[in-house]
Amino acid sequence: MMPQEYGYPNVHLPAVKPYYSQSMEKEIQIRLAKQKDAEAIREIYNHEVRNSTATFDLVERTTQEQEEWLDERSGAFSVLIAEIGDKILGFASLSPYKARAAYRTTVEDSIYINEEFRNQGIAGKLLSHLLEVAESSGFHAVIARIGGANEASISLHQRFGFEIVGTEKEIGRKFGKWQDVVVMQTIINASGPEPK
Repeated sequence: MMPQEYGYPNVHLPAVKPYYSQSMEKEIQIRLAKQKDAEAIREIYNHEVRNSTATFDLVERTTQEQEEWLDERSGAFSVLIAEIGDKILGFASLSPYKARAAYRTTVEDSIYINEEFRNQGIAGKLLSHLLEVAESSGFHAVIARIGGANEASISLHQRFGFEIVGTEKEIGRKFGKWQDVVVMQTIINASGPEPK
């Protein structure tokens, strides 16, 4: 279900922002995803399904499933893309944290980077923009659920003010091992008004 059905805060998406990457000597654009981006998003995501615990999905997404997933995203839950020219480097999104109405001011983030472009600051640029979207949309808390002891993701979130608030022990099983999930959180709009 989409945000309006739960009375989510008003949504405001900041303007597209360019970033300059010294390592690639080109400008990285952060923009809203379009339907034409579905296949590139699917390729990035499915790489993680096959090779990492960044997602606990065990089955790769089909083209149709990826297109449907993208169709369902709107407002504050739209997908952000990092790109140089026509090359998509990564994507990020906010999702409702839980379905029950009292959770409507809390969102969960997701960030995935093409393996060829990691360690170049792209995840930080996407997370920075994602937090702007969350704040300007009136959300109060952002949650990150990080699987498989992904130290790079934990470190990234710590740089942006997230704190570890708990660990879900052996909550998933992937690659023949029990996997923990580290739960991180940051509070934004701490003094904002109660949403309607």
